[in-house]
Amino acid sequence: IADAFKQCGADVMITGIESEPIESDRGKYAYFQLDVAEPDAVQLFAEKVGALDVLVNCAGMGRRDQEFEPATFKRVMETNLYGLLYLSNSFKPALTKSKGSILAIASMYASFGSPRIPAYGASKAGVSQMTKSLAIAFAAEGVRVNALAPGFIATEQTARVRADETHYRSVLERSPMNRWGEPGDLAGAALFLASPAAGFITGVTLPVDGGYSVT
Repeated sequence: IADAFKQCGADVMITGIESEPIESDRGKYAYFQLDVAEPDAVQLFAEKVGALDVLVNCAGMGRRDQEFEPATFKRVMETNLYGLLYLSNSFKPALTKSKGSILAIASMYASFGSPRIPAYGASKAGVSQMTKSLAIAFAAEGVRVNALAPGFIATEQTARVRADETHYRSVLERSPMNRWGEPGDLAGAALFLASPAAGFITGVTLPVDGGYSVT
């Protein structure tokens, strides 16, 4: 998503919980270390950034087979759901000034249950619901709020589940497009929802899952 915005001429900055970006992103963007689950840190970051047109809330985590443990459940919720609240509140003044937009990253697990990632699913359902509420609350300021609901995407976060051959094959067999998604598959949808072409769209969670959720 960052690459897509940059290719369209945007000035892009990225954040991560790590002290520096992953190797492929080093030197490409301004980078700030940020834990979105820390509201004071988010507020300081928003003050440092200043002007902003598009906020993409892409921070997320899951802990497969660990999320029934209360502390882990809490941490996943704080990152995936509370982080959206903190970012939206802190950047609301800048986005109001620019009549900008927020793009959250939900998941198809906002609609599906999972016995292995209950906190992840619950948090992403919350992201989808909060997207609707924020859209209503921020509309008077001219700020649009939408979300993407990715399906199975080949990222570092899904490396472990892709190594499970049975699971990997089951995804292919259910997906009408017969493949896992790539990060670039999200880029066009992200650009559209953030652009004037989507100027009358707010409160939407758009599936980007190769048809997985309709089978």
